[in-house]
Amino acid sequence: MEKFWDLYADKNWVESFLVYSIAIFVLGSVMMFLTLILIRYRRIHRQTLVTEYQVTIEAILMGVMFSDSIYATMVNDATIAKLFRSRLFRDTLMEGTLNLHRNYEGQYAQKLEKFYAESHLIRDSFEKIKHRNWAKNCQGIEELAEMEVGQAFNTFVQLSKSKVRPLKIAAIKGCIKLNGTQGLGHLVRHKNLIDTWTQLSIIHALKKGDIETTKGIDKLLTSSNKSVVSLGLKIIQALKLSENTSAVINLHSKTENLMIKTEARRVMEKLENLN
Repeated sequence: MEKFWDLYADKNWVESFLVYSIAIFVLGSVMMFLTLILIRYRRIHRQTLVTEYQVTIEAILMGVMFSDSIYATMVNDATIAKLFRSRLFRDTLMEGTLNLHRNYEGQYAQKLEKFYAESHLIRDSFEKIKHRNWAKNCQGIEELAEMEVGQAFNTFVQLSKSKVRPLKIAAIKGCIKLNGTQGLGHLVRHKNLIDTWTQLSIIHALKKGDIETTKGIDKLLTSSNKSVVSLGLKIIQALKLSENTSAVINLHSKTENLMIKTEARRVMEKLENLN
């Protein structure tokens, strides 16, 4: 102990300590500065490439929609084939394809869906929903649902059981996108709690979506999961589904849960006012 005290009292270490501290600080500052420059350079370079890619992508997608161009013919061009192997190009192409699909219907939408499958963009989306990052999962769900890939429905059902709320919501919205209100049928057997925020997000998705039929909502009222029953009641009220009045009355008369009974009575009153 005395040796350490003598070393401290000697004060000869102070000069060395200050020199090394200043050197480390300067080196750290330089490295941070260089890192920031590198990050900014990469960001600018990436944006420059995206801008260049968008010109090619626009030509590709316009050809797909209006000139019946097919992927097999495109990749005969060595330059185009090389671009398709670039992750950044495919991500930019995916974004462009999805944006067009949101704004077109009928044969144009079908052509984009066909191109999405042939160009293996669909494979990229499936890889995302298998990723360990839930944000990637949500992105993959959105892509597959937008492109109406029905084979992804069962995967969405499994992901809807996730404990991660954003992923659960994205998966249920994907089910709605693919199968409308009938896409909610799997929730009847759902074991986990569907919290109020998730319920409101589902209702918003139903209101926002172009739902052709509202069949199947009454099945939610038969679930043993009270949060699913509550969701069914909220949907019936929000969408003003008066055809489900008898199902709500039946629930009100049979349930012993005070919260559900109260909510059912409120929905009954709302539906009666509609008539």
